[in-house]
Parts: sequence; C-alpha cells; structure tokens
Amino acid sequence: MIRWTKRLTIAALGALAAAAPMPAEATPLSAEIPSWLQQHVGTGEGQIAPVVLERARALYMEQVRGGGIQNPCYLAMDATRPSSSSTGGPGQRFYIICEAEESFRAVSSGYGSGRSLPAADFSNERECAQNFSNAEGSNLTMGGAYLTAETRTSFKGYFTEDGERVPFHRTFLLFDGMGETDNAREREIGGHVAMFLRWQCRFSAPDSPDADAEGYVPYGNLVNYTGGRSNGCTTWSEEVAEDIMSRVEGDPTTLYIYPESGDITAVADAVAGQRPLSEEGLYWNATCLGAIGSPRFWTRETLRPIIDQWRASLPEPAPLELPICP
Repeated sequence: MIRWTKRLTIAALGALAAAAPMPAEATPLSAEIPSWLQQHVGTGEGQIAPVVLERARALYMEQVRGGGIQNPCYLAMDATRPSSSSTGGPGQRFYIICEAEESFRAVSSGYGSGRSLPAADFSNERECAQNFSNAEGSNLTMGGAYLTAETRTSFKGYFTEDGERVPFHRTFLLFDGMGETDNAREREIGGHVAMFLRWQCRFSAPDSPDADAEGYVPYGNLVNYTGGRSNGCTTWSEEVAEDIMSRVEGDPTTLYIYPESGDITAVADAVAGQRPLSEEGLYWNATCLGAIGSPRFWTRETLRPIIDQWRASLPEPAPLELPICP
C-alpha cells in the first residue's frame, strides 16, 4: 500500500571538516574488508564489484573519521549493471551496507535516461546505461561521491486504491555532491520511490489541503518503473525507498556511484584499442559492455550549451487544463 504522505525533515549536515569525536554507532572500520562482506564481493548477480566497494568504503571511512557522518550504514551503486536480472526481475545494482551489524543488501535502482536532441543524442536504453554526465538538464547519471541530505515531500495528485481515491505524496531525498558531482543541488539529484502519477483528469475536492485555487485536484494512474530509467535521480522500489529513508532521516550517510568520468574515459579508450579491461585494471559489467559497445562521458561544458539552445528553441507551452473527471 502506498503511504508516501509523511513529511520528513533532516537537519543540515554542517561543516564536514568540523572536529568531532567518533560516535559509537559508526565504529572505526578496518581497511581490510571483513570476511563476512568478502562473500558479497564479485561481479555476479547480487554481488558488488571490488572497485565499487573499495571506493564506497573509503568515502565512508573518510567522512566518519572527519566527524561528518555518524550513520552506521553507507550506500553504493554500480550504474554499469543491467536493469534486469537473469530471471527477468529487476537487476540488483544498488547496495545498502551496514558493517556494524554485518548486513549487506543488493537491490534494484534506476539510472538516468538522458535525452535525444537534434544536436546530440545522449539517451540511454532501458537495459544498460551508455551515456553519463553532470550537465544540468541532461537527465543522466553522474558517478562519484555524494552525501544524503534533507528530504522534501510533494503532492502529486490522487489515484485509486482499493476502490477509493487517495492522495499520492512522493518523498524526495536530496544528495549533496563533491568534486564532479558538486552541482547535485543545481541538477536536483537525489533518490525517491520509482513511481509517478500520470494525470488524466481533475475532480473537485475543496476540502483537500492540496486543492488548487478553484478547489480541484489532479487524478491519474500510478505508474511503477522500478529498475527502469529516471531523470538522472536514483529510484527504488517502494519497500526499499522506505527502508533507505528510515535509515538516513536525521542521520546522513555517504553514497558512492560508479563509474566516474575517468573510469568511463579509460574504458572507452581500452575498447577503442581492443585491449581487455582486465589487463588494464578496469571494470565494467560485461553484459552491459557487450550491449552498449563503449560508454561515453559528456562534460557539462559540452552538453550545457546544447541543452540551453534546445530549451531556447521550444515554444511557450500552452497552459495545462485537465478535463473534469467523469
């Protein structure tokens, strides 16, 4: 049952470099991967690739030791993996790791769909991501380091559940980026449940706090796109989204997303030179590499002018006026 109506608030992170004693909840991590976690390391389904885990752990350890993080869990994502598993279900490419309780969970997650514009096609197919960027408006995934931040909950409209019209409020977990991901706020990058409301009509609900000036609220079909594509955000199933939100509410943690721009460029160079990735010390999911041929990173300096030009060419949209529901 969808109950995304709770409005959450997360305290500001504060200065990451501020000196603070290490909390008991986030015990010091050994540089060596513990044996219970090693069994989850690999390139098979449900496993986390070594480079993804190593970088995710290093980011988390750095933030814990710097006093910026107290959460006992950290997050990671491998955006090179396919959307579907060998059984046909959603592929597992997002990871929730809590070393203090020896907990590892691999779940599905969406990645950026990109765009196909007259001046450039940087769109991604549903199964494997080929294009990546940190350009605002690109709708693409950007690998690198993030911190979970506050949440925002917004009203999307009404849908029918168990024969009744009920409201759908979707909670959005914002990410703060570092380095190449430093414009995460500008891009409105974060995580949320993989659902949206496809509007059909509107009905009169003057007593609803979400009604417009005329007393109407939108109504539509609730669409679930778990494991599919997004506008660049990280998207999860309803159950996973609830779990993650409960873990980071008021208790931010780190998120590391693979691949970064350097990884993408290095893999593309190796593919162009017909050099095996293993011999170059590089990683990309083999299934997706076979599907896409070669990945590409689009710099914001390249894409932003193209996106701005496309936006400027669009006509003024006509005011949206939904028909009255029957």
